Amino acid sequence: MEGGLKVSVEYQAEPRDAYKIAYIIHFLLGAGSLLPWNAFITAVDYFGGLYPTKHVEKVFSVAYMSSSLLVLLVMMSWSNWWEKMSPRLKLNLGFSLFILSLMVAPITGWLSRSSALSSGRANADYGVIVTSVVVCGLADGLVGGSLMGSAGKLPKKYMQAVFAGTASSGVIISLLRISTKAMLPQTPKGLQTSANSYFIVSTIFLLCCIFACNLLYRLTVIQEHCRLAQDEPFCARPKFWDVARKVPMPAFGIFVTYTVTLSIFPGFIAESLESKLLQDWYPILLITVYNVADLVGKSLTAVYLLKSIKRATLACITRLLFYPIFTACLHGPPWLKAETPMVALTFMLGLTNGYLTSVLMMIVPKTVPVSEAELSAIVMVVFLGVGLVFMEFLKFKIYCAWKEEAPPVWAPGGLPQQPATPLSRALAQFLQA
Repeated sequence: MEGGLKVSVEYQAEPRDAYKIAYIIHFLLGAGSLLPWNAFITAVDYFGGLYPTKHVEKVFSVAYMSSSLLVLLVMMSWSNWWEKMSPRLKLNLGFSLFILSLMVAPITGWLSRSSALSSGRANADYGVIVTSVVVCGLADGLVGGSLMGSAGKLPKKYMQAVFAGTASSGVIISLLRISTKAMLPQTPKGLQTSANSYFIVSTIFLLCCIFACNLLYRLTVIQEHCRLAQDEPFCARPKFWDVARKVPMPAFGIFVTYTVTLSIFPGFIAESLESKLLQDWYPILLITVYNVADLVGKSLTAVYLLKSIKRATLACITRLLFYPIFTACLHGPPWLKAETPMVALTFMLGLTNGYLTSVLMMIVPKTVPVSEAELSAIVMVVFLGVGLVFMEFLKFKIYCAWKEEAPPVWAPGGLPQQPATPLSRALAQFLQA
């Protein structure tokens, strides 16, 4: 699987990317594909203040990831319809939906500020916000599937650029979060100004992405790559599961990678750790460290690329060791809970997530014929999405069961104390992740 077909995929006369414009555009589009989601989850404190009785973070996660996966499953089931749409059209449509969904939150906030909110009106506004998150997830499936699929047919460096871009979006939002927290008062008005700044910056960025994706397909280097791909010998149209059966190991590896990552980040980091020194800056610092490490990991593949799928998949499975390590930090000796070990461990979590994701997404499309390269990238995105949705849905269901069995006693610090029964305690420990 790692060997043959290299001659047909590693183009012998690769077109020259003058001034690396195509690389930069793929980086920009990768950042734009995740910036809206990062804006939503970073403003979760603002939404939590508006709707204190709702489980905002968990509902947002399930709504976004489920709708994103739905689009990928539609792509898988109706591939004929999907292939008739040009990548340029799909990207334009996806980024337009991103902008539409991001405009909902500031408008809803402005309307709620200009008039008194009744209980029914607050529920209606919350429903509108959740709907905008669903639309954002649909756009993510559209943009992510199209971008990964088209990059899968190009040389590896463009896939690396896309994933480095996705990691940079987390860094951008984290820095914006730090700056607004430092400059704005922690009042309802300050939180609203902070949240609106996320959405305004994201909207401007997405407008640049729309311009960039239209420019991309006018570049000579991209047109040359498309021509070279069309010159490949004709093959019958591949089917999703036929391609999936050719890449079972990396598909499982990326599923495990995101299951492990999401069960620890950001819940464990944001809710389960405390620092007397850094206080409420501690989770923000750790989330920023994770995002920076994820960016470093996804950028490292430009320097060194692990070419063995078996080793990369084994490394993904090895990340299961993060479970006992983080558990030891939570329940072990005090020195393990100190800031330095947690920063180092969080950095490793982000670094391995970024590097292994980028490695698998770069090498898998090059292990199949060119005619299957785009679909193989979509297969990987689908299994990545399944890992995300599986963990979020499981956490949400367990949270609901926990609430029904033993409602938590709220501590003065705002976090629930341990419930009385052993099952509730076990569920609470899981939910803290």
